[in-house]
Amino acid sequence: MGGLEVSRKLAAELKVELEKHIQNYYVLDAPTISDSEYDSLYFQLVDVEKQYPELITSDSPTQRVGALSKATLLPVVHSVPMLSLSNAFTEKDVQNFEARIAKLLDSNEIKHASIEYVAELKFDGLAVSIRYENGVLVNAATRGDGQVGEDVTPNILTIRPIPHKLKGDVPKILEIRGEVLMYKSTFEKINTVLHSQDKKPFVNPRNAAAGSLKQLDSRITKQ
Repeated sequence: MGGLEVSRKLAAELKVELEKHIQNYYVLDAPTISDSEYDSLYFQLVDVEKQYPELITSDSPTQRVGALSKATLLPVVHSVPMLSLSNAFTEKDVQNFEARIAKLLDSNEIKHASIEYVAELKFDGLAVSIRYENGVLVNAATRGDGQVGEDVTPNILTIRPIPHKLKGDVPKILEIRGEVLMYKSTFEKINTVLHSQDKKPFVNPRNAAAGSLKQLDSRITKQ
């Protein structure tokens, strides 16, 4: 077996191993190796990809650093509009919402009585849509005006818990929508650093999350 094929096999094994540890550390909060052991695996993969650039793939853990800076964020037309949520401050607002749902379901011949509701906390962040095609992340965009958002794909790729490639039997096209947010503890740490550098601090965690994700240079987002 030639050097390229040996390296191809090693790169594939390292990618699987690194993705497992990324999942354990960032998603499950249950790391099974030390930071230095992770770094050792990571730089093994970096060395292999330096020697054989043709082995670099978009889903490689080494590509999470992101792209170089660009002049502006490009527009992305949403395949399905990203609509905003309405507020319900009073009991009447909730009743009106229930009436609209009942009418909608009845018009679609769905039995309204079978519907259950789940209430959860609303996190204040930046709405994004992440699109996968054949299990591979192809783009990520902000909500924008609901019809057209901004391409933040390189910046999304710097967020380690977000998989570059999905596992298992997945739809040919899958869009996942949610909020990119920043915890208050992280927000306070960042502002402490900004203060120490005589830089203007962020106003609140939501602005910090939005500002970080909409950087033109994804290396800043990664930091």
